[in-house]
Amino acid sequence: MPKLRRAVAWSVDFALVVALASALAVLTFHRISALVTDVPELAARGGFDLLTSRGDMLDASQDLGLRLWDKSVLYVEQAFGLLVLTVFLYQWACLALAGRTVGKALVGLKVTPSLPRRAARRAAVTTAADVAVYAVACVLLVEGRIVLSVLVWAVAVVLFLLNALPVLSPGRRSLADQVAGTAVSGVGLSRPVATPLVRTS
Repeated sequence: MPKLRRAVAWSVDFALVVALASALAVLTFHRISALVTDVPELAARGGFDLLTSRGDMLDASQDLGLRLWDKSVLYVEQAFGLLVLTVFLYQWACLALAGRTVGKALVGLKVTPSLPRRAARRAAVTTAADVAVYAVACVLLVEGRIVLSVLVWAVAVVLFLLNALPVLSPGRRSLADQVAGTAVSGVGLSRPVATPLVRTS
């Protein structure tokens, strides 16, 4: 069934995204841990802040804590930015060069036509629907903008459904296909052509 094949293809590609996100999460955790456990640097900053605070230790410690928090948030934002960029490049490169992602290749599907400009438009919509808007919502949540984060999360869910549900229609063209002017079709496996044997005398 074409619908099942597309669901499997999406699951494989999304599993690659999850694997990348997990690797970035581990890297970001280690970066933040290294920031917090860098005792000499923290001690130097703390001592300088204490000397310049004229004895106001509470404000000095708060300033140090805010700097650590801001840098940790920056690391998280960098990880989400790298995730979105990598997913876009993966989608675009696979479609522009081969006309299919890893997931589509495994189930015998191909995106046509596979022109670089169309591939870029399709990759942009797919990345936005699957990853980018959710990443923005998560960044807003980390920054403490809870209400805006919830609103963006709702937009992300709507965008995902707008991209996914048209696949169930007779035309089976997702929002990404409609924007890029592409279509997903099955790839037939060609049989080897038998060549007649020529006898030589």
